[in-house]
Amino acid sequence: MEMNVSNEEQVVAKNSGGLNPAIIIPILLVLGICIYLFVLGAPGNFENSEKIGGVSAMFSDVEGKDIEPNSFMGIIYKGGVIVPVLITFLMTVIVFSIERWTVLRKASGRGNLDQFVVKIRSLLNQNKIDAAIEECDSQQGSVGNVVKEGLTTYKALAHDNTLNKEQKMAALNKAIEEATTLEMPMLEKNMMILSTLGTVSTLVALLGTVIGMIRAFFALGSGGGTPDAAALSTGISEALINTALGIGTSAIAIILYNYYTSKIDGLTYKIDEIAMSIQQSFAEFH
Repeated sequence: MEMNVSNEEQVVAKNSGGLNPAIIIPILLVLGICIYLFVLGAPGNFENSEKIGGVSAMFSDVEGKDIEPNSFMGIIYKGGVIVPVLITFLMTVIVFSIERWTVLRKASGRGNLDQFVVKIRSLLNQNKIDAAIEECDSQQGSVGNVVKEGLTTYKALAHDNTLNKEQKMAALNKAIEEATTLEMPMLEKNMMILSTLGTVSTLVALLGTVIGMIRAFFALGSGGGTPDAAALSTGISEALINTALGIGTSAIAIILYNYYTSKIDGLTYKIDEIAMSIQQSFAEFH
């Protein structure tokens, strides 16, 4: 019993790894602000660039009518203070998408997963449990880990004379379910971030859009009946820039979330497929 508890603790410790959002997201926020100030807000991206520079650009008259962007990065900079937040969201989606891709690729193990499933089912039909366990060791993935746990329990129950067949089947099924439960946190970790940003990015972009439109309408109402064309265009451009960044980030997050969800579902299906074969084999030979 002590050995089983120790093994479960080791698996949980392994699955608790990966990127820590509480550390990564603040770092990305600082990086997003730096990109906004020093890359997008670089003096070279604006006309009359001698009037702005570095951090002071954030407090200068960059959005005034005498300073106009001369590059696409300068145009993005004029989106306002919501832009670094949206940049942070985009970088967060990219970073955690790469992390999920790496984790799921490792979880898929070595070789073709479909061929692995076929090979295990073939060995189970021949009651070659030891050979099947060796295949799991070679596979080195989440599916192999779960199947190996099920096969190890299979061997132990096959030589257990204290339980009847129904009790053995229940114990086998429980072992497979517990092994699957221990593997799932590693597969699903940080997926909520992609799901959340798929929605929040649009809402934050909407906030930037509203701020830009408020400025545009304020320009229409100022100037004693003569609208300030420069302030009006600034407000509209700020609204559209935030909308574009938010929608783009949201679209990427939703697409990647659905892609990785389908990959996780595929791994889960493979586990369920082999688990059923293990149970059928045990019922047939024992």
